[in-house]
Amino acid sequence: MALTSDEVRHIALLARVGMTDDEIEVMREQLSGILEHFQVLQQVDTDGVEPTAHSVETQTVLRDDEPLDCVLLDNALANAPHRDGDFVRVRAVLD
Repeated sequence: MALTSDEVRHIALLARVGMTDDEIEVMREQLSGILEHFQVLQQVDTDGVEPTAHSVETQTVLRDDEPLDCVLLDNALANAPHRDGDFVRVRAVLD
């Protein structure tokens, strides 16, 4: 499917991308090539193939969540430069 220069200009306008006439011609050729690849993919018989998010089997490498002892409040606030009761006091960050 070959795109026209006007179609590429319209796409560039929608994407808010400024392009010269030379760039439009390059993009027209490249985008047309991409669309041709998708036309080839449309011909692939996918009947009976279950939809999937991955083309290969995946395995998580993360460890299982295990509850641990929590940090005591006094230990968590021990290195706070300024405390206000059970809270860390910081300077206001307002403009």
